[in-house]
Amino acid sequence: MYNLTYKRAKSIDEAKQFIGANPDAKLMSGGMTLLPTLKQRLAQPSHVVDIGGLAELRGIEVKGDRLIVGAATRHFDVASSAVVKKAIPALAYLANLIGDQQVRNMGTMGGSVANNDPAADYPSAVLALNASVVTTKREIAADSYFKGVFETALEAGEIITKISFPLPKRAAYAKFAHPASGYAMTGVFVADFGGGNIRVAVTGAGPGVFRWKEAEAALAKNFSKQAVSGLAVKADGLNADIHAPAEYRANLVKVMCERAVQSIA
Repeated sequence: MYNLTYKRAKSIDEAKQFIGANPDAKLMSGGMTLLPTLKQRLAQPSHVVDIGGLAELRGIEVKGDRLIVGAATRHFDVASSAVVKKAIPALAYLANLIGDQQVRNMGTMGGSVANNDPAADYPSAVLALNASVVTTKREIAADSYFKGVFETALEAGEIITKISFPLPKRAAYAKFAHPASGYAMTGVFVADFGGGNIRVAVTGAGPGVFRWKEAEAALAKNFSKQAVSGLAVKADGLNADIHAPAEYRANLVKVMCERAVQSIA
């Protein structure tokens, strides 16, 4: 790890001002992505600004027809929340599958969404549920937020404050996890908003989270496992590594989608 200065922010405004004045500084919430990166010397920030303890960035509530989750809310809190389990049970289920107990007790939703790791779980929920990423500057629709490998629409100095989820009629998440890390080798989140409005988001299989629009169209006509079984997923552009070739992940996309649909139907 390179030398750096640690700073604990006392408010979101202080963190925003400090980041603006120190462009080489990095924000840290739970640290589940940043700390391993620092240990491997893959990043050399001048400062680490800790915002994980800010009460103003935590909390879970339902407002009207939306579930609002603060950016610094821990995975464990999402997984165990009675509010989340009632509003979007699939989101609580997803949170309980993230990493291990230690990761769930430290990692945060905002940190996961900000880093946009291609194998992270939350991006699939954010995209499938058509959520809005609320920052210190604006509100970004999920379809416009995720850009690629560890790349988002966030601008320099922009900080996520909360995620706003529309409430679906029904939803489910199915994941094939790496046995060591718990990361998604492939995870599929299916959300049904009624009236044929189906969204399907895939994580882990490609260089970033993406919508499987062929499945969305098929499920809009016939919401069943059989509707997905007849589809073909192309391996072109999917991830290939020592854990699985692209063809294997292509098959996992369909299998995980079938499982998600079956658990709903």
